[in-house]
Amino acid sequence: MAEWWRGSVTYQVYPRSFQDDNGDGIGDLKGITRRLDHIAALGVDAVWLSPFFTSPMLDMGYDVSDYKDVDPSFGTLADFDALVARAHELGLKVIIDQVLNHSSDKHPFFAESRKSRTNDKSDWYIWVDPRPDGTPPCNWLSVFGGPAFTWDARRKQYYMHSFLPQQPDFNYRNPDVVDYMEGVLRFWLERGVDGFRFDTVNYFYKDALYRHDPADFKVKDQPDGNPYYMQYHIFSKNQPENLGWMERIRRVMDDYDDRATVGEMGEAHHAIRMMGDYTAPGRLHQCYSFEMMGYDYSAAFFRSRISDFFTGAPNGWPMWAFSNHDVVRQVSRWAKHGVSQDALARQAGALLLSFQGSICLWQGEELGQTDTELAFEELTDPQGINFWPEPIGRDNTRTPMVWDGSANGGFTGGNVKPWLPVKAPQLARNVASQQGVAGSVLETYRAMLAFRRGSAALIEGRTQFFDLPEPILGFTRGDDLLCLFNLSPDPVSVIVAGVGALVGPSQAAELAGGQVELGGNGFAFLTVAGQLSVK
Repeated sequence: MAEWWRGSVTYQVYPRSFQDDNGDGIGDLKGITRRLDHIAALGVDAVWLSPFFTSPMLDMGYDVSDYKDVDPSFGTLADFDALVARAHELGLKVIIDQVLNHSSDKHPFFAESRKSRTNDKSDWYIWVDPRPDGTPPCNWLSVFGGPAFTWDARRKQYYMHSFLPQQPDFNYRNPDVVDYMEGVLRFWLERGVDGFRFDTVNYFYKDALYRHDPADFKVKDQPDGNPYYMQYHIFSKNQPENLGWMERIRRVMDDYDDRATVGEMGEAHHAIRMMGDYTAPGRLHQCYSFEMMGYDYSAAFFRSRISDFFTGAPNGWPMWAFSNHDVVRQVSRWAKHGVSQDALARQAGALLLSFQGSICLWQGEELGQTDTELAFEELTDPQGINFWPEPIGRDNTRTPMVWDGSANGGFTGGNVKPWLPVKAPQLARNVASQQGVAGSVLETYRAMLAFRRGSAALIEGRTQFFDLPEPILGFTRGDDLLCLFNLSPDPVSVIVAGVGALVGPSQAAELAGGQVELGGNGFAFLTVAGQLSVK
């Protein structure tokens, strides 16, 4: 069976923010279809669409009320089919989100479930009796704030929700739920999708005894802004039964040709190990975590994450990402490490695309975009609202894609109010202004993607790291490619032997005799031509 996903690059699209086609200020499927040429021209292999299913949009589509239809704000099933057809014409695979841990409370299944304890859907969600004193059965917390249990006066029970109270969790211990979700996957596979990204892939099963989660054991530099992160979530998620569900998903996928899966590992303690567990043979094809979406930009950090994965899971497969729709954009997070915004953006792109594994890019990163500064009254994200002003909400990274320098950046009409604002710092970094401009962030991404696509070493080669002082990260991919990065704004020198010429994209790099000079945020790729030495 083909493994197109191994070493592939996926581009994440947030439908609300990519392109508005009908002029209502909200991105839609027809808009995405119109802009697929941009994605294909980058040189990626696949596009991942965040949720576009029918939803009340309290969590911007991650609260699904119909798993087999398109929300009217995004279009129709016919629009989706047209998008898939066009993507395939352009040589792009299509991966879609599946939010299967929870539904919207407006889903008909939940509406039926809460009516009584005896109806056909009564056991489709997690319902529990109160303790004698009326409190919930345990101390589990919601990611979005407050307890993970909400009282329902009709059933006189609590229901569980890992996120908003309007996002009740399914009961995966009910086999009917599992059967239904398999049907959902087959529905979209039959429509031609090439794979799925599974939201919160480690959340499906919960401890059947409802034992208390203990306090977090980590020593922290500062207090948590969200009480959820004060607990060590060994009972409210991460149950061994999850792996059985992964195996069933894999059996479904194996019924179709050339399909692939990727799981989102929402875990703050053992993410790298669990990525390996969830991608062991017979389970998911790939898994990503938030490990590289923090503020650490050191050689030791990146080396440890990649080494730990391939040492602990030689038969697993990672997907690495620096940013997505849930975190601060990478150029904003790592700004202090950059000579300039552009230099840092170019280096971060080259760094990520040199890693062993599959890669996911977040829309706008190819432009060097930063987070948008938003006032409280401009927020829509419940997490950002609940925890204002810290931690920073997710709206800041979700503002519309900027295509040109016109009002609203070409995302929607100039006289239309977009669902989130397009502000001047983001407007300045648009596609049109970087298109065809040598050295722009956009053209550097295109060059790096072409280099990766044409390099067997970058697609398939194993990684061997060198012991180099900070801030230098050096490693080989395969037997014939040396990768060097200066992760600081200050120049450094690397003494090398056994190298040939500079190849592929580079930045602030010069090979002179037996030395590579790397300016601030410099990076270089060199062929290996003999006995290699790097120090």
